[in-house]
Amino acid sequence: MLIRVLTIFILFFSNYVFSKEIPIIVISAGKTPQSYSSVGSQVTIIDSETIEKSSGSTLTELLDSETQGLNIFRLGGKGTNTGIQMRGLPKRYSTVYIDGVKMYDPSASDNAFYAEGIFKDSIDRIEILKGSQSSLYGNSAVGGTINIFTKKGKLGKHQKTNIRAGQSNTKDIFYSFEGADEKQNYFIGLNYYKTDGISAMNNDGENDPYENNSLTLNYGYKISENNTIENSLRFKDSYLEYDEPTDGRDDTLNSSDNLEAQISLKFLNTKDKFKNTFGYYKSASSRMVTQYDTKQKTYEGFKNMINYLGEYNFNLDNKIVYGADLEFFKAKYPTDPGNNKTHDEEIHSQYIDYKFRPFENIYATIGGRNDKHTLSGDEQSYRITGAYDLGGNSKIRSSYGTGFLFPAIYESGEYAWTNQDGDKINAEKTTSFDIGYETFFENLNLGFNITYFDIVIEDPIMGSNITNFQDNVSGAKNKSQGIELSTNWTDNDRLNIGFNYTFTKSYSGMDCDKPEKDKWGYTSCLDSGDGWLESAMVRVPIHALSSKINYQFDKDLDGSLMLNYKGRTRDYGGTDYSFKDQILDDYFLVDLKSSYKLFEGYNLDFSVKNLFDKNYENALDYSGTPRTMNVGLKIAY
Repeated sequence: MLIRVLTIFILFFSNYVFSKEIPIIVISAGKTPQSYSSVGSQVTIIDSETIEKSSGSTLTELLDSETQGLNIFRLGGKGTNTGIQMRGLPKRYSTVYIDGVKMYDPSASDNAFYAEGIFKDSIDRIEILKGSQSSLYGNSAVGGTINIFTKKGKLGKHQKTNIRAGQSNTKDIFYSFEGADEKQNYFIGLNYYKTDGISAMNNDGENDPYENNSLTLNYGYKISENNTIENSLRFKDSYLEYDEPTDGRDDTLNSSDNLEAQISLKFLNTKDKFKNTFGYYKSASSRMVTQYDTKQKTYEGFKNMINYLGEYNFNLDNKIVYGADLEFFKAKYPTDPGNNKTHDEEIHSQYIDYKFRPFENIYATIGGRNDKHTLSGDEQSYRITGAYDLGGNSKIRSSYGTGFLFPAIYESGEYAWTNQDGDKINAEKTTSFDIGYETFFENLNLGFNITYFDIVIEDPIMGSNITNFQDNVSGAKNKSQGIELSTNWTDNDRLNIGFNYTFTKSYSGMDCDKPEKDKWGYTSCLDSGDGWLESAMVRVPIHALSSKINYQFDKDLDGSLMLNYKGRTRDYGGTDYSFKDQILDDYFLVDLKSSYKLFEGYNLDFSVKNLFDKNYENALDYSGTPRTMNVGLKIAY
């Protein structure tokens, strides 16, 4: 019924569209550059100007303030575990790439990416591709894929310094120098961040400090007219004191000391209609965790990846993209005998994507992929997308695809990769559908975008904190469907108002299909009369609204007002709640930001987060950010 209503809505309004042509090139939708008008999947673009003007320091703050349909939660203050949920699904169902390197920690229990240590100042552009993208991006690309492109050197030589200071003795310093000529380009960015922090938990008053030192380095060299190399290096050294959600426990000794490093080497060759990219990527991470009882545990993860990406352009409207990935990853856990045992796995992948234009105003994509995991077996995925260009910047788009999620490396005694009966754990299977309409009403200066989505996950994997085993919940289905709506209105380039609304009806079959209490001690979902909420995916609000209002007072001064509402959510209850689910209250936050141009190359920024100092939780028992003021100075020379 909802699809019918949406279709009627689209057809009705398409007769009254006055569109404005805005040429945009995107990369993530097909791993190669293509026109935005030809993309059948939903893509959100955050460009360099938006990143530069945004408030906050980190990637997750940027995503939270500049995108629709993403739910960001954080377990306390800066540096604590932060999750990015797309289309109502847990964070492990989305993938994050930085300069083509897939980001995840093999030593984590679910292979999810921990995004809290990525700072925005070295980022040039972000493309968020929603819906199942496993045929292109493989394992876990179910809710969508976030592609992050870091800065490259610009022609000439340039330096930049950003200095921010705020409450809780917060210091945020960024320095970069870059340059380029006809043959080469380089960029080096250095971040230093330190804060005394806030208490991560609502039940104690001690602060949790955080420190982060990071480096981003990019270098490109043009060997000849048709051959180029691109190299990048990322390094992060961070330290965090954290709290655990157990009432009455002294968490002053809890800490996590982390090291991460990634390197990528790429060789690009173009000849006639062919384009070939050969890549090698390597990363390593180490987390030394000190617990409340002073016990120390070290988790280590390692990845190596070799890939090939090929492209053949038949003509302007028809091309084929194909490739192969070899992924090797391993982890070492503190529970291993002697702490020297590693577990390693491999994924071998091949994929093909055909983009064509069957009719004058219709663009289509058909793609397929095969992934072979050394223990979990083979998985095939495919996707079909279509975009109907209504003229100018108006189009109807739709996509349908299948996806999968392999089990993470996880040790349970001697039964790595098995459930408590010793059987192999299978991959989760997913299907995803969406349809959307977007346009620009020129007579109103109004952009409009609406999308309906529907995702189903079969046989989800669930771990037990009681037995430490993983298993597929056979026959269970996780579901998420909803609507994402956004508008953007501009008045004479001085006033800009954006509005986003996301409705998500999710269902956790791995929790709520189970009996009152299973053999592992899990209880079923709440029965509190809250309707959809009592069986929803955890930490996913049914309703989420946000609005950003920008006003240019004069050529030197601008200001922004940001409004953010999150509806009530379900969350798991820990030992203090006898593992019974809990409902978190809704909340409404107001942020302010202004920027003043002192003189050429010098900008002064001022921001206030959570202006009315609202107490809130986006994870059970964890503190939301209190009212926080920050002042920053940007210097470019």
